[in-house]
Amino acid sequence: QVQFVESGGGLVQPGGSLRLSCAASGFTFSSYAMRWYRQAPGKERELVASITAGGGSTNYAGPVKGRFTISRDNAKNTVDLQMNSLKPEDTAAYYCHAVGLWYNYWGQGTQVTVSS
Repeated sequence: QVQFVESGGGLVQPGGSLRLSCAASGFTFSSYAMRWYRQAPGKERELVASITAGGGSTNYAGPVKGRFTISRDNAKNTVDLQMNSLKPEDTAAYYCHAVGLWYNYWGQGTQVTVSS
C-alpha cells in the first residue's frame, strides 16, 4: 500500500533552517510530480513548492521563493524541502503530496514551529 514517512519537522528559531524529508513507497514514485503543502491553524492548506516527476522543473509560492528549495531523489523515492531563513509565519503542518495522472496521495504531515 502507499506509505509516506515524513521527517525533519520541529521547533526552530526565526532565521533558522530545517530540512523536511518525505520517503514514499507503494507506487511508482518516479512517475509522480511531488508537492509540499502546509496548513497553519485556522487557515486553508496552501501549496508551498512543487517538482516535476523527473525533477527538471520546480515552482514555489511567493512567500517562500528564495528561501525554500524542493528536491527529489528518484533512486531513493524521496522528496525534500530545504527551508532557510525561517519566519514565524512559516509555522504550520507540512504535507508531501504525490500527483499522478490518475491518482494522488498525501503524507501524514510533520509540524514546523518557528518561534523564539
